[in-house]
Amino acid sequence: MTNPRSKIVLITGASSGIGAATARRLAAADGHHVVLGARRVDRLAALVVDLRLAGGTAEYRQLDVTSRDSVNAFVEGAHDRYGRIDVLINNAGVMALSTVDALRTDEWEQMIDVNLRGTLHGVAAALPLMRARGTGHIINIGSSAAYRVDPTAAVYCATKYAVRALTEGLRQESRDVRVTLVSPGYTHSELTEHGGDPQIQAAARAAAEELGMPAVAVADAIACAIAQPDTVDINEIIMRSTAQG
Repeated sequence: MTNPRSKIVLITGASSGIGAATARRLAAADGHHVVLGARRVDRLAALVVDLRLAGGTAEYRQLDVTSRDSVNAFVEGAHDRYGRIDVLINNAGVMALSTVDALRTDEWEQMIDVNLRGTLHGVAAALPLMRARGTGHIINIGSSAAYRVDPTAAVYCATKYAVRALTEGLRQESRDVRVTLVSPGYTHSELTEHGGDPQIQAAARAAAEELGMPAVAVADAIACAIAQPDTVDINEIIMRSTAQG
């Protein structure tokens, strides 16, 4: 933490995919101190060891973004230790694909709870602390699914449309806190490996493997937004691999 430009960056859903890639990019390349949260603490612990061996500074805490108390403890704990929160990256997300008539209502609720409610919990925890300090940056991870609806993805798209609307509304209300939405297309991650209709998820996984971009590409975009001066706010980044078209 000797770098005067180093920021305290909190990342949810940091145990894999975009979250883990972003932690590596920000800690190793940019010298920020990253505070990582996710449910799979074994993965977080291993990632923190890797980051420290690479010369970065990092820590982790078990986090369930569907729990307001868990998110509050994650954010407020970091604020108590360092006296500030510079960046919050609301990255945790799930994508359980199925047709609506399959009525996989438990998975609908999970997507709403993680993708939307989890983002709201992060905003509610961090925004007052940032406003009190007069500076800060909230980055919400959306999706290209926030701009079009595909069959089998109606509920997932609905949650990401909602995150997009929330982010834009917060941006319009903010003058001292920067607000950014990063919306990736197909990305190499574990997003398609859990839940949903098995055949539909397998097809999405194959498409992501063929057409997806590496998670580090999204991490680079996030790093670019963070690196701007406080007077410059990159509002929205939509990115896809060239193969996806």
